[in-house]
Amino acid sequence: MKKIAIVPARGGSKRIPKKNIKSFAGKPMIAHSILAAMKSELFDVVMVSTDDEEIAKVSKQYGAQIPFLRSAENSDDFSGTGDVMHEVLSEYERKGEGFDIACCIYATAPLITVTRLQEALKLLETNDFDATLPLGRYASPIWRSYHLTNSNGIDWNFPDFEAKRSQDLKQTFFDAGQFYWFYPNNLEYLENKNSFGKKKGGIILEDYEVQDIDEPTDWDMAELKYKYLKSRVH
Repeated sequence: MKKIAIVPARGGSKRIPKKNIKSFAGKPMIAHSILAAMKSELFDVVMVSTDDEEIAKVSKQYGAQIPFLRSAENSDDFSGTGDVMHEVLSEYERKGEGFDIACCIYATAPLITVTRLQEALKLLETNDFDATLPLGRYASPIWRSYHLTNSNGIDWNFPDFEAKRSQDLKQTFFDAGQFYWFYPNNLEYLENKNSFGKKKGGIILEDYEVQDIDEPTDWDMAELKYKYLKSRVH
């Protein structure tokens, strides 16, 4: 089964300038994703899809392939990840190279590990899923969540669960934003390619493996979790 890792890395980050190549724990952020993919030895090809020459240069330095730059159509703020995956895979097809399984690995996922890549691939290959991904746990039950009304008033999002005990509510999870394993052939038949498929499976990450990185404080927290994660891995 031929496999490809695709790291989408568009230039022009606004909240954290040059986020994809900013130094994180001593390496450019994107290097952590590239190196995890290469270290896993799961892939025939590890490539970066970018519209940015500087990102391309850094990615090549860490061993990723850049056979072509991303189109302008899929480089704006509204481009979906699945659309980028489809563009990349279609371009490979035009060059006569196809893949049985693909993995979208995000450029800003420094907490990614080889073990989790392996677990999610096994889940995909041994079950009837279209895609598999890592999940984080909501710390508190979303069924007991509020929203703000006028003048900082609050109201229940799910009033039917107000009287329920927390321990009786279903545990809930969110996309950890690290990677997706999927079957390239499925993208051809999806109206919404950004869904990666209808039937999905998930592996559950520990809290210290999950961190969104959108603001400078997120970055600091991610570096703390990275150090803790590396101390456990080694």
